[in-house]
Amino acid sequence: MIKKCLFPAAGYGTRFLPATKAMPKEMLPIVNKPLIQYGVEEALSAGLNEIAMVTGRGKRALEDHFDISYELEEQIRDTDKEKYLVGIRRLIDNCSFSYTRQVEMKGLGHAILSGRPLIGDEPFAVVLADDLCLNLEGDSVLSQMVKLYNQFRCSIVAVQEVPMEEIHKYGVIAGEMIRDDIYRVNSMVEKPKPEDAPSNLAIIGRYILTPDIFGLIEKTEPGKGGEIQITDALMKQAQDGCVLAYKFKGQRFDCGGAEGYIEATNFCYENLYKTGRG
Repeated sequence: MIKKCLFPAAGYGTRFLPATKAMPKEMLPIVNKPLIQYGVEEALSAGLNEIAMVTGRGKRALEDHFDISYELEEQIRDTDKEKYLVGIRRLIDNCSFSYTRQVEMKGLGHAILSGRPLIGDEPFAVVLADDLCLNLEGDSVLSQMVKLYNQFRCSIVAVQEVPMEEIHKYGVIAGEMIRDDIYRVNSMVEKPKPEDAPSNLAIIGRYILTPDIFGLIEKTEPGKGGEIQITDALMKQAQDGCVLAYKFKGQRFDCGGAEGYIEATNFCYENLYKTGRG
């Protein structure tokens, strides 16, 4: 059973400067909640209540957010403002939180490897908070993936079809279709040119990983810019055993850029905040 979820959260958020100069990008608000809270809520909805975060310098706000603020709670006690903290208190009461630092920014693979002391030798999920995933019609994306893991017992990456003119922004897979929403991966390329892309199925920020991934990351040579990519380790895992790609049900917003961030804010305001669902 998967209980742990890793959040790589050490990046600088340079696409949102100057807003992120003194505030973690994961704390940028989508209406009334920071991005990272949506991710933790998704993890808990999937039964993952052991939250591990890989942070860096200037990220103390993440720890403070998932902690009790006694002064604030005393200030609003017995007022109608108490209702605004119900959601975050539910996470604090039902999850455990642990933290470690990624001393150097050396790619997603390195960030995941930095979380090894918090994860240990067991399967785990990975959430990139920049990718806000919502499914208003059923199970959350992580819930869908955990159910698949319980069936197949191998690493799983979430994918979606993207326009070829945007394919250079993503890791891209190709594989054998098992059913209309599941592929057995046999090819994986990091940020290819459109003419080199094996498909238009792009990996987004949701993963289920088996613990042998750590050893494979350790053996991965740094690539462009000295970064260690998770796609290289996943490709080795696919060659040696099995990695599945899953076309999830729901919507995904790339909140790492202004356009996706605004789209997510508008969507959450109309469908969650105004309706009382978020």
